[in-house]
Amino acid sequence: MLKGKNIILGITGSIAAYKAAILIRGLVKEGANVKVIMTPLAKEFISPLTLATLSKNPILVDFFNPENGDWNSHVDLGLWADLYLIAPASANTMGKMANGIADNLLLTTYLSAKCPVMVAPAMDLDMYMHPATQKNIETLKGYGNTIVEAASGELASGLIGKGRMEEPEVIVSKVIEFFNSNKKKN
Repeated sequence: MLKGKNIILGITGSIAAYKAAILIRGLVKEGANVKVIMTPLAKEFISPLTLATLSKNPILVDFFNPENGDWNSHVDLGLWADLYLIAPASANTMGKMANGIADNLLLTTYLSAKCPVMVAPAMDLDMYMHPATQKNIETLKGYGNTIVEAASGELASGLIGKGRMEEPEVIVSKVIEFFNSNKKKN
């Protein structure tokens, strides 16, 4: 279903980052080429080695590879991708996206991307329902981004409510649906 599609998966600092491993497996299984960009904080939640193994690509965090000095060009990444999927997307990252703040590789790639962007929020229910977060989500929609609505259920805090990142299988189906609907338009 996704054969030959180039997808950047952006992973932010959220407990839901563990779901990124399952998400990568689903995208690769459907035939997608997946490159992962992580925020520095995301590395505290899931190992880059796990994600590199599943995606079959090096994980990108910094503008330069500290071991050999290779530049990770946000411009080239933005041109390579057919879709930029940010999942999980923290409140912090969505706020920066909505306001054009580019202080890491994930965000500079977002601002440089020529492809469509899909965002799957993940945070606690009070953060998710906060007027600032809701405003940022609406701003991102206004920019043309597709928002994969957060699910309701048990959250890492132990609270029950809306804010869970949608399940990876559902996100993969939304990515497939996105490409199928675009294929019909062309």
